[in-house]
Amino acid sequence: MPILDSKGRLFGKINLLDLGAALVILLVIIGIFIFPGTSGSVAQVGTKTLPIEVDLVVRGLNIRDPEQLFKQGFSKGGKTNVIIRNQPYGQIGIKSIQQLERTITVPQPDGSVKELIDPRVNNFSTDFLLTLEGKAQVTDNGPVLGNSKVKIGMPFELEGFNYNFNASVIDIRLKDK
Repeated sequence: MPILDSKGRLFGKINLLDLGAALVILLVIIGIFIFPGTSGSVAQVGTKTLPIEVDLVVRGLNIRDPEQLFKQGFSKGGKTNVIIRNQPYGQIGIKSIQQLERTITVPQPDGSVKELIDPRVNNFSTDFLLTLEGKAQVTDNGPVLGNSKVKIGMPFELEGFNYNFNASVIDIRLKDK
């Protein structure tokens, strides 16, 4: 009996192409389970995790009654879902919320300008100053929440039961343990 017959079978039983395909599949399985490689994001390699506070400003949020927003969990001590650069981060704690008064600039007869509280009662635009707190990984390029770097000027999307709006980062504070 010859080792290789006219149909390309080894010892008349095993096709060489089938044997090659089986070896490739076996090597891929060994490569995946025995040598899986590195896992996690690049931002997590060689970093330390520290508590972080992020100050956000919300300008011109159109809302009829801001108290309605606070009753559904958007309040001090609550949590909100954060989306950074279209990447969901998850929930983060709300340390403080301050509703800012709407003001207007009024020119004075002597040429100076004063900032006064907006007297309009039908103005449904509200400004907030928020402080969020959580844990961030600190890299050489700055703090990272999830897989997104956090920088001043970045937009955060905040989402909850009855709200979804954007805010801008105005300050970042890392707390030492």
